[in-house]
Amino acid sequence: MKRNVAVRVVGPMGWIVLPALSCVVATILLATPVKLFGLHLPELVFPMVLAFAWPLIRPSMLAPAVLFALGIFLDIFWAGRLGLWPLVLLGVYGVVLAGRPLLIGQETPVLFVWYASATTVALTVAYAIVGIGAGNAPSVLTFLGWLVPTLLLFPLADRMVERFDDGDVRYR
Repeated sequence: MKRNVAVRVVGPMGWIVLPALSCVVATILLATPVKLFGLHLPELVFPMVLAFAWPLIRPSMLAPAVLFALGIFLDIFWAGRLGLWPLVLLGVYGVVLAGRPLLIGQETPVLFVWYASATTVALTVAYAIVGIGAGNAPSVLTFLGWLVPTLLLFPLADRMVERFDDGDVRYR
């Protein structure tokens, strides 16, 4: 006998489009020339949260395309080398997608270690590419000011995974 299972289907609008638009808005808001206590607002890589969470939520063909578009947006918005951020974001997506069988159902501390590792490696690669392209290494303090706030975004990734992971049991 087949049991009826209640399935709460979450469409792409809820777990891809709205978070991507939120990342764009947050990036623009944090780029405003505001100083608090003499310090500029941090440059967070908000799409890193999506690059980590999306492969854990549900493998999709739309997610890498949106990550690519977000990466191009970051390249243009921050006036960087075209292709740097799509490479970084898709690299994180690919690594997490490859580790998905190990990560599904893991506790938050394990997910944080993976997020911190993937983010650190990805931003280190971006730092190296920028340094090679410029002919000299950028400031390490700037790199840490980029890495640490992005690592502090992990609760957003964890919340996305917790919220949307049970959204459709067909993908388990």
